[in-house]
Amino acid sequence: MADVQESSTAPSAEKPDINSPPPEKPSDITRRTRVVVSFWLIVLCLGLPIWWKTTTIYRANLPLDGMLEWAEGKACRPVFPLQISVKADALQENDAQNLVRLTQHALDDHNDFSGHHLRLQLAPKESPTTDDSHVALTIQLTPGESNSASLDSDSAVLNIAYPPNAVPSSSSSSSTLATYIANELQSTFIEEQSIISYLLSTSSAPDAKPPGLSPETVDQLSKRTTRSLRYAPTYHLTFSLFTAGAVPNTWDIEAAIEEYMKPMLDILGPIHNFTIDTQVQLYATPGAQSQVLSKDDLASFINAAEWPLSPSIGGAPTVNFVIYVGDQKIGLDSEAGTSSQSWMFPQWGSVYLLKLPETTAHVSAETLKQPMLTFNGHLLSLLGTPQSGSLPLRLSTLSRIRSADLLLQASSTLGSLARLSLALPSIAIPRSVADGVTSTMEHLQQACSSLGDPSGLLHARIAEEEAERAFFEKSMVGQLYFPDEHKIAVYLPLLGPVGVPLVMGLVNELRGWIKRRRQRTKDAGEKKSQ
Repeated sequence: MADVQESSTAPSAEKPDINSPPPEKPSDITRRTRVVVSFWLIVLCLGLPIWWKTTTIYRANLPLDGMLEWAEGKACRPVFPLQISVKADALQENDAQNLVRLTQHALDDHNDFSGHHLRLQLAPKESPTTDDSHVALTIQLTPGESNSASLDSDSAVLNIAYPPNAVPSSSSSSSTLATYIANELQSTFIEEQSIISYLLSTSSAPDAKPPGLSPETVDQLSKRTTRSLRYAPTYHLTFSLFTAGAVPNTWDIEAAIEEYMKPMLDILGPIHNFTIDTQVQLYATPGAQSQVLSKDDLASFINAAEWPLSPSIGGAPTVNFVIYVGDQKIGLDSEAGTSSQSWMFPQWGSVYLLKLPETTAHVSAETLKQPMLTFNGHLLSLLGTPQSGSLPLRLSTLSRIRSADLLLQASSTLGSLARLSLALPSIAIPRSVADGVTSTMEHLQQACSSLGDPSGLLHARIAEEEAERAFFEKSMVGQLYFPDEHKIAVYLPLLGPVGVPLVMGLVNELRGWIKRRRQRTKDAGEKKSQ
């Protein structure tokens, strides 16, 4: 009975499971494996290279070390070698040479600012064809009763009179006349030295900082910087006549500009170019209606909502000169009853209050004389021109100040670009940016070596323009605000539906291959045991 039961239960133990799928054919397994491998080969050999090629960001090589050196003031030490020509026709050649030598020693002993070098040179006698374009100042020595000095109002000439007994002998090691000339030269260029010192101290060049300035001087120079317009090769001047009523409705502005303002604009020609337009606005209501304008009223006098004061035209900054015909006046001191007629807006322009009879329908050029002369002074202030010295000397000083300012701005822009490139490794750097950086550094080097010459301003201006163009490259600015989260948001919806089946298919195929290999190993072991 036991044998019968064993034989009846054995077939039931070997009965196959009717719910399991039929075994796969080897050809089907091979086909599925080839399909999965084919998809992955397409992804790895074709998809990834195309994706890498089309999404790789081009980064041109930038001379980062050199750019940072310019920004830190290590590549250039601003030095202004100013040549001073000394004309002493009344002195003997040896006496004149000795006086120049002693004066140079006195200058070097009292010069605390190493970036400003005054170099004296004796002018040859009776040489009217001498080129004075590189001469910053000419000293005209003439005999007189006592030591006296005065600046020529029409040229960069310092007239110094001296008593005949003040001329030092050839054996003298010092001279009161030489000391007097040195002190006058320092007084003439003290404002320029202060401005350049302030520019260096407020720049990003710590190694080039000059000796400290007094708090009063720093405050004055800070106000000058706030008031002055940013340098531009061209400025657009807008002259506007605003009236409270219907008259005056015409004015001789062309003749007034030609007579009173054109001469100064011509002198400024080597530094700036100017374009001019004019306009007349009737029934113009100012923003402040008070009869006597207080300090607070001056800030709100311009009615920007109704007055057609155009912004910058053609990319050039606009300087507005407004003449308002009305009966208002400026109250400087209400107790004393004093008043004025004009005031200036920093980095914008100025306003002149012109009081005329109510029946005046036309403003003549003679009437516009005082407003035009006032606008001349305001324009010089807005351009950052020094306040002391004759006009030619002030303009030559302005050229050197602008050269230093542009050089420091271009150097700072290079440093900002270098730091931006290091902080954002994924930002694209086009080839045009690298070319602009190279051009900037070349012109900076030329400007640094010719700061005291007119060519220094030209090279500094080109360097600043190239640096700004490279920093504000359109393709770079657009990527400054493109975080990595945006890339995830773009790739995830695209690669998710495609990547999950590929990965799961590969995983399943690997698991099946491992299972089949183990089964073959097990079967081979059983055969060996039999």
